[in-house]
Order: sequence, then structure tokens, then C-alpha cells
Amino acid sequence: MRILFAATPAIAVPCLRTLSEMELEKKGVTLAGVLTNPDRQRRHGQMEPSDVSTAASALDAIRKEKGFPPIPQLKPEKLDAGAREDVVPLAPELLVSFAYGRIFGPRFLALFPLGGINIHPSLLPKYRGASPIPAVILNREKETGVCIQKLAAEMDSGNIIASLKIELSGRETTASLSEAVSEKAALLLCELLSDFGPRAAAAKPQEGEVVYCREIKKEAGLIDWGKSAAEIDAQIRAFTPWPLSFTSRGKDTLIILEAQCAATHDAPVAATQADVESDAPPGTVLGTDSRGILVQTGDGILAVTRLQWQTKKALDWKAFCNGERGFVGLRLGS
Repeated sequence: MRILFAATPAIAVPCLRTLSEMELEKKGVTLAGVLTNPDRQRRHGQMEPSDVSTAASALDAIRKEKGFPPIPQLKPEKLDAGAREDVVPLAPELLVSFAYGRIFGPRFLALFPLGGINIHPSLLPKYRGASPIPAVILNREKETGVCIQKLAAEMDSGNIIASLKIELSGRETTASLSEAVSEKAALLLCELLSDFGPRAAAAKPQEGEVVYCREIKKEAGLIDWGKSAAEIDAQIRAFTPWPLSFTSRGKDTLIILEAQCAATHDAPVAATQADVESDAPPGTVLGTDSRGILVQTGDGILAVTRLQWQTKKALDWKAFCNGERGFVGLRLGS
């Protein structure tokens, strides 16, 4: 089975490696090519390839040692007639997509005799859309998962071919959960492709309430101290590593990198009456204890453990307080 793998970010790299390994081990898969976003201009004007493109180039060295050809890479700006013409010589049978970032039209999908499948990092139909992993954390879900669905005209609406669940501890960040999901997705893809025909034929419609998630904008990282400590904690974790969560002190931007609800911190320190009954305005820095820097929220206390001024390096809370003697008593966000 000849596969064109369409993907762009790092979360898709383990699946790319799996497809190449299946080819090298002669498990009925040929990686016909990679479809990814064009190289983009980064800092200092340098052009940088996508994470998937970089990984494909690295795999070429391994493939060469074993007598296999390099992986063809396609990087069209648009999935237009020119892109379709570039795909045809690769003779792919199946399109496998994972966070490619573009919509596949009917003429493009017609190039694949076996159709197309999409890997999605949530338990569909929950969290269709561009940001399922942050959405799971923001909504403090107890579990998430990976689904492999048939590509359909409506985004993320295709019949489910394979899925698995992942239990959540409540301390995941988007970075850590993305890493876990990426490895689970690769295992699920390998299992599916080993018995693709029968399993694809048995695909089932999605069941349950449809929930959508939107693309995250940088401004979403602004902390609203009127929200509860649990909500702010979830936001900080959901927006790590991007766009990060931030507040202000006057004109200075303060980035909150790590925090927890004081009453649920792992350290064996119980919430005090002051934690529960403080009537200070939300955003007020109440003080410090073994849990970190204690900040009043709209409901509960947030213990901040790692933070940084926008123009300075990240610090743990003790080192930060050593350089900010007048920090306690300030009201953040005002």
C-alpha cells in the first residue's frame, strides 16, 4: 500500500517514523511521499522547514543505509492543479493526514484509490477543529484520546476507523500531552495499517455531542484574575508552550509559566483559612509559603511556582522573589 503522508508539526513526526519503519521492515507499506507546508522565514530571515520535513530529511540517511530511496517531499503553497500534478507520479493509494493544516478538496482526494484517513488527537466528536489538546486541558477533561477517521467533506466529521483513550492526571500541559498523544497515534496507525481493508470497511459514524474548538490566538493568554484558581491553572497548562499565559504590573508583562491551585498542591500543606476566606481583590499577591507565590483569584488561591518578566529569564518563585522585594501586596493585571 503506497501512502502519501500529509503533516506539518512535531506531533506528527512519530507517525512519519512509523510509516518509514513499516516500509523498511517490509510490512506492506511504502511511504510514497510527504506532503507538508512550505519552508517559512523565521528569525534573522532564515528559511526553516516544517518539523515533518526536517524529520523526513533525517530519515533519508537511515533509508540510504538500508538501500531505500529518499522520501519525496512536496511543499505546495496551495492544493491546486499544480499540486495534484506533483502527486500523480508518486502513485499513492492512501492519503494519511495528521495536522497538515489545509482542507483536501474532492479533486485532490480523487487521486487516492483507497481514499484518505485523518488522525485527530481527541475523542471525536468532542473537540473537532484546530486546537483539541489545549481544549481538553482548558475544560479539565478526565480523559482524551486519538481517533483515526475517514476524511469527509465536513471537518473532522468522518466515520471512525480506530480509536484509543488516554486517562488524564490533571497536570498535563499541551506540550506534555502532545508528546504522549503523538506516540499513541503512531502505535494506533501501525495497528490499523496492518489490517486496513477490513477495519476501514467497519468504520462507524461518530456518536455523541459535537463540540468544536477554535484556533488559539496570542491574546488568549491574558490572565483574567476574576476567574477561579482552577480555571487559571488549566489555562496556564493549556497554553504551554504557546501562547503562554501572562499578566501585567503597570506596563511590564509578567509570564506565568507554572502554577497550581493552592488547596490541591501536591506538597503536604493544607489550605489555610486565609486561603479560603481572603477578601483581597483578584490578582492581589497575598504572600508566599512552601507552595509558591500566592495570588488571589475570583475563587481560591493560585500558587505560582515559575514565572518571568517578558524581557528576562525564567525563574523559580524563590529566586524571583529574591529580586522583587516589594512584590507581595501588588495587584497583578492592573
